[in-house]
Amino acid sequence: MIQGTTSDAGKSTVVAALCRSLARRGISVAPFKPQNMALNSAVTQNGGEIGRSTALQALACGVPAHSDMNPVLLKPQSDRGAQVILRGQVFGNMDAVDYHAFKGEARRSVLAAWEALSARFDVIIAEGAGSPAEINLREADIANMGFAEMVDCPVVLVGDIDRGGVFAQLVGTLELLSSSERARTRGFVINRFRGDTALLAPGLDWLTERTGKPVLGTLPYLQGLLLDAEDSVGLAGHSVAAPRLEIVVPALPRISNHNDFDPLRLHPDVRLTFVGPGERIPPADLIILPGSKSTRSDLAWLRAHGWEDHIQHHLRYGGHLFGICGGFQMLGQAIHDPEGLESEPGSTPGLGLLAFKTCMVAGKQLRNVEGRLLPEGAEVSGYEIHNGVSEGPALDKPLLELAEHIDGAVSDDGQVMGSYLHGIFDRPEACQALLARFGLTASASAVNYAEHRERELDRLADMLEAHLDMSAIDELLELPPYASSVG
Repeated sequence: MIQGTTSDAGKSTVVAALCRSLARRGISVAPFKPQNMALNSAVTQNGGEIGRSTALQALACGVPAHSDMNPVLLKPQSDRGAQVILRGQVFGNMDAVDYHAFKGEARRSVLAAWEALSARFDVIIAEGAGSPAEINLREADIANMGFAEMVDCPVVLVGDIDRGGVFAQLVGTLELLSSSERARTRGFVINRFRGDTALLAPGLDWLTERTGKPVLGTLPYLQGLLLDAEDSVGLAGHSVAAPRLEIVVPALPRISNHNDFDPLRLHPDVRLTFVGPGERIPPADLIILPGSKSTRSDLAWLRAHGWEDHIQHHLRYGGHLFGICGGFQMLGQAIHDPEGLESEPGSTPGLGLLAFKTCMVAGKQLRNVEGRLLPEGAEVSGYEIHNGVSEGPALDKPLLELAEHIDGAVSDDGQVMGSYLHGIFDRPEACQALLARFGLTASASAVNYAEHRERELDRLADMLEAHLDMSAIDELLELPPYASSVG
């Protein structure tokens, strides 16, 4: 199990790199994250929902993503409440107190998923969540050491040196563990190091002497790494010196599946900017309203921060507007949530830019889909994760023709459009066709994001094999001796 001293210490990328390295050696391997709190999610082969980073790790393993790989997914809907997904399916909404009381049931789901996965794979690389030293969360823990103790697996602790204080992170975390948990921790990995590792040697020697634990590797900072993230939207994309298309995206409080924008951030002619609260909204050719876990609340946030007036001004001067999933729902005339599936029961007027209304209904749509862009015919693929059902005359002019249904809507003047489809920009032909609608004609080719993911995973694995003591990892996994696959 890979655990971290903090959130965003690099657990997810270390697990992905290990998974790809082992898979390249022909080892039957799968990822496992017992509990995850994230708004970036994916649809699995068996029709469930798991964290997006775990789905990426499954891709690194070369196996289909399955709901057993992330049996508990918490999707925050407010500062105090979250939707609880158990083994891929919605269980219900809970606040923190209710979920703490629910931990026994969650524990049973975690162990059942672990056992099912263990029966299908020879090696499982588990990932912790946050830090194992969160004292207030230790009771009935299923995310970190509580899980490792239940299944009796060794732990490697990752610390991020780029944010500073890595020795305090590692030693402090170890000090706050129980004696059995400290014994279970077999070594450290220092992540995101910049510079000459020789300068770090005295600190590494001190760390081993102080704790009795080896440093298994010092991993370098990988410039330009862009892969599906759990939640953070702060990762910088590729710099574009002279963009031919400017895109802005409001960083909604409950923004979901923002990895939809990764292909655009990699496009050589596009500059994409996330705009947070209090930041000036820059001029743009295109505004994209992203997915949201709490659509009505995020729409209220948009209005409170001046986006509705800005959008009207943007459209009057010929700009384009695109909505994805929750952002698509915002474009309509109203959003009704009579049962309070996403927030308090009630209704909210939409932006009124497309003639349809949306009602939140129980039974989340979870499906991977393929189809084509209308009328260009460019192939698209992606996934749907939403509760809302939309109805209205605007849907008679759809954006997409999918295998089993039509999707989305386009305004008569072509300035406003949207879709429920996450991943709509992933295929280069569809991406390029959509960007042409927004004014980017005769541009460089869009990135094939599927190929980009595979290259980045191999780059991660190459880096890991060069800088991590793979023989020590093999010993922990009880595998045959490691032989490098690099080159």
